[in-house]
Amino acid sequence: MKFLIHLSYKGTRYHGWQRQANHLTVQEVLEDTLEKMTGAKINCIGCGRTDARVHASQYFCHIKVEEDFTYDPVFRLNKMLPDDITIHEFIPADWDLHAQHDAVARTYTYRIHTQPDAFLSELSAFYTKENLDVERMQAAVEILARQRDFRSMCRHPELYKTTICELTEARLDVFENGKRIEFTFTADRFLRSMVRILVGQTLQIGYGRLSLEAFENCFKTGQPPGRLKLAHPQGLYLSGVQYNFK
Repeated sequence: MKFLIHLSYKGTRYHGWQRQANHLTVQEVLEDTLEKMTGAKINCIGCGRTDARVHASQYFCHIKVEEDFTYDPVFRLNKMLPDDITIHEFIPADWDLHAQHDAVARTYTYRIHTQPDAFLSELSAFYTKENLDVERMQAAVEILARQRDFRSMCRHPELYKTTICELTEARLDVFENGKRIEFTFTADRFLRSMVRILVGQTLQIGYGRLSLEAFENCFKTGQPPGRLKLAHPQGLYLSGVQYNFK
């Protein structure tokens, strides 16, 4: 049988989703826990990678098992997993389903707080409000919403067959008079670290270190506007994964 597992995780102590040598990852913890629960080695195929310290408020992976569970796997797995990984559903799936390849869109949310807050330090990125022009950032996000080719926002465009991403949502919301800022991006695909690069460059514009004209021109030329600066990882969430069958 095949199941699509719906889960979420706080990425603070993990080196991303994908299993790696010498680094703790979400995939490793989930696979090891599934082996303890079932007595069999189970490979979890995720819907995508996440960087170290990045979170997922919605994530999917698929697994194959010999037969259906005779107990509630959601309840039992949550009892065995650490508190920073939560299982929400085991969804029976068609045999040919692939958690990564069958996803038609993904949404990323990036959260910023502009005043120091010990309770947000692991769940949001701190950037000082001083000299931060949110109106210029809004204008930058409007520029992003009009783009299809993100070659200039990619560190290694030569690794991809195409750098075109169909962006269906690019939004910046401001809360509590600028104390909290939230970016939302939805697209059919994202390049490696693309959202952190987009936020990082938008912040450069907000702090007056990059002009809107230079930013817009980089999409016309396909060349990055100088060094690509990534936003801090702890503000990033994979917050939505869409499938045609859901």
